[in-house]
Amino acid sequence: MEYMLEDFNIENLDDLVVVSPDAGGVGRAKKFQEFLIARGFPGVSLAMIIKQRAGAGKISKMDLVGSVEGKDCIIIDDMIDTAGTLCKAAAELKDFGAKKVYAFATHGVFTNPAPQRIRDSVLEKVLITNTVPLSQDFIDMVPQEMYVQLSIGTFIAEVIRRIYLKESVSGMYGPLNYRQY
Repeated sequence: MEYMLEDFNIENLDDLVVVSPDAGGVGRAKKFQEFLIARGFPGVSLAMIIKQRAGAGKISKMDLVGSVEGKDCIIIDDMIDTAGTLCKAAAELKDFGAKKVYAFATHGVFTNPAPQRIRDSVLEKVLITNTVPLSQDFIDMVPQEMYVQLSIGTFIAEVIRRIYLKESVSGMYGPLNYRQY
């Protein structure tokens, strides 16, 4: 099932905090924070999770930079693969007093054991795009109310149109143009 961003009612969220799940994603989280501020959410703050690894693929500790107590959090990432870091980060945010935790990612790969991890997690909802088809395991295991899949079709069509007409593609990325896609 595909949705537009308006189908995810962000207005129902309180005291928003955009969270980067790692140091490498802070720039992306900051851009999303700016996007939300431009859309009329002036009090959106920013936080970051710092992971300490015990070895390859093993997280020993997570620290939070920023405050999430009593707030709704949106974890922003480029991709969700096994969802291990994501689900652990969501649990940490709840431990630090977050009211609700959401995850927004561009690509939902969801390799095993991601469907089970997401289903069993503290996440309220996962929002991803349709760049990767959802696996049957994901559809069967994750309740439909736990995820929203946004279509990027209109966005891609606009890129193709601009290229064909020799118009600026980068002009699509101005702060006021986000609302179109």
